[in-house]
Amino acid sequence: MFVTSHFARRARLALSVAAIAAMTAAASAQDTQPAPAQPAAPAAQATPAPAAPAKPDPAAIVATVNGQPVTEGDLEVALQDLGQQFAQLPPEQRRAAALSAIIEVRLMAAKAEAEGLDKDPEFQRRLAFLNQRALHSAVIDKDVTGSITDADVRAAYDKEIAATPPANEVHARHILVKTKEEAEAIIKELDAGKSFEDIAKEKSTDPGSGANGGDLGYFSAGQMVPEFEKAAFELEPGSYTKTPVQSQFGFHIIKVEDKRAKQPPAFDTVKDQFRQVVLRDKYLALVKALRDAAKIDVTDTALKSAVDAIESQQGAN
Repeated sequence: MFVTSHFARRARLALSVAAIAAMTAAASAQDTQPAPAQPAAPAAQATPAPAAPAKPDPAAIVATVNGQPVTEGDLEVALQDLGQQFAQLPPEQRRAAALSAIIEVRLMAAKAEAEGLDKDPEFQRRLAFLNQRALHSAVIDKDVTGSITDADVRAAYDKEIAATPPANEVHARHILVKTKEEAEAIIKELDAGKSFEDIAKEKSTDPGSGANGGDLGYFSAGQMVPEFEKAAFELEPGSYTKTPVQSQFGFHIIKVEDKRAKQPPAFDTVKDQFRQVVLRDKYLALVKALRDAAKIDVTDTALKSAVDAIESQQGAN
């Protein structure tokens, strides 16, 4: 009796195994190639960059397996599906590895069909689900990912920036010591005109900022412990605390160098994150439209409650 659950797992594993085998063979072939001769020194004059190779015709036949054609399009599908397995191969070897994987998969598939494994009910259910997943991905590629423009991403960024309440940030330094007495003695040194940075380098116990003259850079509300944050935001630029500020780390003397409105992140540094936000919103909008137009009846009461809870949570987000 054929164990269907094992077949489903093995069928999914087969392509990866074939890819690994092909990749190993390709790597071995590479190792046995003689070392190329050292090229002659290039001429001094600049040469134009070579033109990009023409994209192959997806219908072009590159091989046959028991009389069945393997096309450039088949190779491209395998390369996309097995990209991670082939990533370690040089680009010029990936096509050969993909073809080798296709050959192994087709031979195994033909054997499975000859043994009637494709008629197994669980395999048929699995095949139907994988087909639906592929169509699901195709719709996302076409109607979601493919519909996102740079203007959509920029609009999402501008909307988020506009909705963010204005906030200030401060550029501060600090000197951290263990006791109140040490902190008070340092304040006296500062009052006498000694350099804040020099004292920080000499006496601060904060290993992160001490070597840099106590410099903490810019920070905004919520980034420091409350006692430290309150004291820093109350100071004017150029001034330092006249009494030690105690926190869970010890006693601080804080100097504020500058205050400014918090700068939003530059668009180019966050555009990929906002593209994901736009993709999510477009996907959820499409799913909602399709669900609203569909007739869905979940007959299992407990399962229906769980599904409703998930959908409510998605709607809230």
